[in-house]
Formats: sequence, structure tokens, C-alpha cells
Amino acid sequence: MLLDRKSEKNNSSMKNWLTVLLLFLSISWNAELFADEYADIRPQLTLCFTCHGQNGVSTQPKYPIIAGQHFYYLYVQLKDFKTAYRSSEIMGPIAKLLEKKQMIAMAKFFSEQKWPNIGYRPIKERAQLGETSAAAGQCVQCHLGGYEGDSRIPRLAGQYPEYLKNTMLDFKNKIRNNSPAKGSLLVSYSNDEIAAMAEYIAGKTIHAAQINLEVQ
Repeated sequence: MLLDRKSEKNNSSMKNWLTVLLLFLSISWNAELFADEYADIRPQLTLCFTCHGQNGVSTQPKYPIIAGQHFYYLYVQLKDFKTAYRSSEIMGPIAKLLEKKQMIAMAKFFSEQKWPNIGYRPIKERAQLGETSAAAGQCVQCHLGGYEGDSRIPRLAGQYPEYLKNTMLDFKNKIRNNSPAKGSLLVSYSNDEIAAMAEYIAGKTIHAAQINLEVQ
């Protein structure tokens, strides 16, 4: 009888301990959940990571780095995809399902991440051609001297050269039309000059906080 009572007491203590532990874990989990202001868009962010990499740090040169890109620029691009002002077989259908508050939250999330350092170094002669070509087009008037952009103007420095080249060619060939002025400017450049500009700008260094990225 004494052993039975002792066993019951031990079982009761164990149950109480487990109850306290589960309660603590529940509180901790909920605190973490509610502390995450992006909890409501986690599914959308996870989808973005498929192409743009974890937290927007793309490791595929054909997809742009969006970690650390300017908030308002990101929001406008999502809005343009949604309205088909900027066309994309991938981004169009995704953006059409987004509400304004989701686009704002997604743009905010990616803008708060650190821009990665891809460590790209162009060949000297190509960089010189790219610099001369960019100067002729007065690119720094909008993208600023370090090609770091500001608000509505995207950061280009340290972006993948393949993506930069393809984007400029899309503007030139009227495939991308959500910035007509760029199309009008780039039509006067040869494809080689555009490629050289992409290489030159990709080799520029961002002075803001970065994370190092080993390019695959």
C-alpha cells in the first residue's frame, strides 16, 4: 500500500512537470509566432525563396538578388507584375494573387535583409568599356555614383552580370516596358556595350552591410 501511494505520488509529480513543460513550450511558441510580423506571408516568402534564394540571396545568376534591395522599388515591381505592366510568365500569376498589404510586407521583408557580396571581378578592358558606356548614358544620374540606387531606383551594384545584361536587353528590345525611358536609352547601345556595362556594374562594391556569398 505504501509503495502504491509512493508510485501515485511520483506519477502525479511527473504529470505536473509535463504539464508545466508543455505550458512553457506553448507560451514560447506563441510568443515566437506573434513576434514574427511576417508570419502571415511565410508561404509567399517560401515560394519566393525557390528562385531568389533563402531570404532573397539568389545563388542563380539568372535570378536577381532581392535581399537588401530598396523597399519601394520592390513594392512597385510586385504591383507592376500584378497589373501586367511588367510581364513575366513566372511572377505574373504569383503577383495576381497578392493583396496590397502582402506586397508591402514582402517588399519590407526583403529590403531588411543584407545584400550579399558575390565577389564578381570583371576583366579590366571590359570594365573600362562598361564604365565609358554607362557614363555616356549618364546612368549615375538616377542610380547614383555607386549604383546603389535610392527608393524607387534599384540597387544595381553587385547584382549578377547575367541578370543585368538580360534586363537591359529586355528594355532595349521592348520586352520589358515598365520603364519606357530605359528602353529609349538602351536602344542606342550595342549588345556588347550592354554586356560590358553589366559586367562593370556587377563588379561595383556596395558599401552597406553585406554577407559573403560563394557563387555557384
